[in-house]
Amino acid sequence: MASSQVETVSTNADKAKLGLAVVMVLASLAGFYLLSKQGQLAQWGALIAGLVAAVVIFMSSELGRQFLAFGRDSVREVKKVVWPTRKETIQMTAYVFGFVVVMALFLWVTDKTLEWVFYDLILGWKK
Repeated sequence: MASSQVETVSTNADKAKLGLAVVMVLASLAGFYLLSKQGQLAQWGALIAGLVAAVVIFMSSELGRQFLAFGRDSVREVKKVVWPTRKETIQMTAYVFGFVVVMALFLWVTDKTLEWVFYDLILGWKK
């Protein structure tokens, strides 16, 4: 059994960057609500500027760089996917719908058969 160890290196500088990013998000939200009398331009400007600053600070941390690398790897993997053609998609959809109809009929017949056996034959209840 192979055991994999994940080693996380988090320096105090990275922790400070993450903390500062959280503070920037909270400050931008507070600024948005506190600047309500200044007009919407000031509100949205403060919110967007604060969020952009928080993203820049987050991306400069090790966790932010790992997140960006993960995103790049994900895009690279999605590009490798072989997507089905339109014809294959329509065929598979038709198979699924056909199976659903057949299964619905089977369950209906089973239900009616059990109803007939229990209510008519065994219990003798007529509807």
